Order: sequence, then structure tokens, then C-alpha cells
Amino acid sequence: MKKSIFILYAFSAIFASQAQILKKPIPDKLVVLTFDDAPASQYAVVAPLLDKYGFGATFFVCEFQPNYADSSLYMNWRQIQELDKMGFEIANHTHTHANVSKLTQEEFHEQLSYIEEKCDSLGIAKPGNFAYPGYGLNAQAIEFLQEKDYVFARAGGRRAYDPLSDYPYLIPSWATDETNKAEIIASFAQAKNGKIVVLTIHGVPDIEHPWVNTPPELFEEYLAYLSSNDFKVIPMRDLEDYIDAEKARRLITPDFDRKLSN
Repeated sequence: MKKSIFILYAFSAIFASQAQILKKPIPDKLVVLTFDDAPASQYAVVAPLLDKYGFGATFFVCEFQPNYADSSLYMNWRQIQELDKMGFEIANHTHTHANVSKLTQEEFHEQLSYIEEKCDSLGIAKPGNFAYPGYGLNAQAIEFLQEKDYVFARAGGRRAYDPLSDYPYLIPSWATDETNKAEIIASFAQAKNGKIVVLTIHGVPDIEHPWVNTPPELFEEYLAYLSSNDFKVIPMRDLEDYIDAEKARRLITPDFDRKLSN
């Protein structure tokens, strides 16, 4: 009898935690598209294709050193402003694509504040989400993000995001390149049973960093697949429709032993 009561209590506690973290059930076929580093092709190629398919997305922007001023390689801030006007989310990837695991609190604050202030000067909403450049992270970085009131932060990991077990500042994702089409297509099947598929995409194409290049025809193939198979494709900010990130931070312990790097 005591054992049955204990089991019932344990299940009740689990359901109570789920009810606190989830504002509403996570639907199957939910995908988050995120784009890193602000290469020029995100404005010229990505945005028109997303608009064609009616998909939302998050652009994690930075001024990638040392060639960020080269408009053939990277977007300028007026183009980033246009993405915002198109309804896409503009989010923070640090000022200089810095490895945040090596920054002091003051340095991290400066890196985040630069992007926040640039957005403010152009009428872009203050970034509420973050992506770790190069997936460099540590426990201190998580503390800094919380102090700055960020909602979600994306890492790597090649697995689906489980809002009931993954800490909101350690959201896993798959990174696309021109060699891993089979892996990316297979990943979409994991968007079920309360789990969400998040993609990290760089340039389409990526001229300066060919190891993360996604050819435009392959990128559109992904969009066509998601569209024809009735996936819901959203920016990271729309996760707040489903997830109470503040409660998740209280109820979930950050687990750095789970696979979070590619």
C-alpha cells in the first residue's frame, strides 16, 4: 500500500512539474529554424525563401570578425533591420562572435549590450534569445544570461529539444551543412511526443565558412519537405507560447554532461 502511494505521489509530482513548465501541449511536427553569424546570403537568399513558404525564423546576429564590413560576406544593419520588418526574430550572437566560455562577466555584458544597443537604435525589439558562438558555453555563461533576463539560449548537440528535461539556456540543435542531408531529414521525425527539432543554419551559401555551407537548392529542399509534410515552423521567440522558461529554469537543473556540442 505504501509503495502504491509513493508511486502515485511520484507521478503526481511529475505531472505537476509538466503543468508548470508547459503552458500548452507541444504539438508534433514543431520545428524552430535559427540562422547564425549574419552572412549576406541570409538577406539575399534565406529571407525570400522563408517568405515564400510562410515560415518564421530567428536570426542570431553578430559582426563577425575580421571581415564583417565586407557586404559581399555579411549583412549590414539596414538589412538586418529589413529582416525585422519582415517579421523575423533578431536575436543575440554577441558583438564579435566571441567564445563566451572565455569571457568575464563584464566582457560578456559588453558583447551582449552592443547588439542590444544596435537593435534599439534601429527600432528593433531588444533581443530576448541567445545562441552560443561556436557552441562555447559553461555554467558561468548561464548565470550571465539569467542576469541579463534572456529567455532561451541555443547550443548544439544533434538531438531534439525536450522542454521538460533540457534547461532553457541549453537548447540542443542540429547544424546543417552540404554533407548531412540524410541526418537533417531524419531529424524531423524526432519532432513528436513533446520534443521540438531546432536547426542551426549558417550561410545559404556560406562563402567565408564553407564547412557550414548549406547550398540554396538543399535549403529549399528542406523548406519544401517541411511544407509538404505539414510541419509548423517558428522562430525561437514563439517557444514562449508553449513553454514557461522562467519556471523551467527553476525546476530543471542544467546538465552539461548531455551531448551539447557538434
